Formats: sequence, C-alpha cells, structure tokens
Amino acid sequence: NMLLSGVGGQGVVLASYVLSQVAMAEGYDVKQSEVHGMSQRGGSVTSHFRFGEKVYAPLVTPGTADILMAFEALEALRYIHWLRPSGLLIYSTVQINPSPVASGLATYPAEIDAQIKTAWPNVRPVDANALAQQAGTIKAANVVMLGAVSGALPFKPETWEATIRRVVPPKPVDVNLEAFRLGKAAAEK
Repeated sequence: NMLLSGVGGQGVVLASYVLSQVAMAEGYDVKQSEVHGMSQRGGSVTSHFRFGEKVYAPLVTPGTADILMAFEALEALRYIHWLRPSGLLIYSTVQINPSPVASGLATYPAEIDAQIKTAWPNVRPVDANALAQQAGTIKAANVVMLGAVSGALPFKPETWEATIRRVVPPKPVDVNLEAFRLGKAAAEK
C-alpha cells in the first residue's frame, strides 16, 4: 500500500502511473486511483497505489500505507497519519506555499523538517528539486522521487529503466534516467 501526495503540477499522477506500469511489468496485480482536488490551483493531489498477488480495492485507508511518498514537505506532514506504524516516509524537502499562505491568511509551519522527523521515525528526506536540476531539468523532480522510493520496492532496476524509457517522451528520457539514479542514490545515503 502506497500513498503519493503533492501539489498540482508536481507530477504525482505521472509518478503513480510509472509505478503501476513497473508493477504490472513485474507481474503484479495493480490498483491505482488519484484525487486531483484543486490541482490546477496548486492544491493537494493524492494518488493511491496498491500492488500484490491479487488486489481487490484501489484505495489505501488511513493507518495502512506501507510507504508515503510526499512531493512537498507540508504534504508529508498532512498525510503522515496514513502510514502504518512501521511505514516509510520519503519526502521532498521542497516547500510550496499553499493558497492561504500565499494570500497571507496563514503561515507555513516553521522548521517543518524537524516537525516531520519528530512525528515519524522512519523518514528519508530528499531534495528532489535540486537533484532534478542537477540531472538537467526541475521537471524531473517526480522521477527523482521514483528513484528515491525504488530501493524500498521489489522491482528490478531493468524494469524501472525500461518503463521510464517507454513512458517518458524520447527527448528528455536520458535526463529522467539520470534523475532516477540521483534519487536512488540520495535515498540510500
């Protein structure tokens, strides 16, 4: 059981699609569902991803996620209660101001990384935007996150690469493969 959370425009839905394609290529039954919310206005986007020998329902319920992959720090804090007690939180340290913060009606939580580490013991922070920029484009931050989570999943490296080559448009495929490698290396530190 995996929950992906982020902000509209961060590529949460594409990352979930890649995950589902990798799992299916490895022979798993897959169920995937996303909630777009106010994604076009920078609102929260979540995607539920479940795989196994046989999966009957697409939705992860609170307290049952094995992995929470959050593409933004506040989204990690917002959805942390979806993790099971032994769950893994992988999150991008990027901070995107939600609408109430941008309009001055609220403030972004101070020292959010410390709050996350206090709230959850099994945490792997990743500076996905910086790694994506290092790979060649900030647009590959979602693929950095896929690389970061890949070590926690039972999928073969060659399946990841073949799927990324097939799903990503040909022109940026090498940049995305490098983003994946950088994300994997960052999570393994």
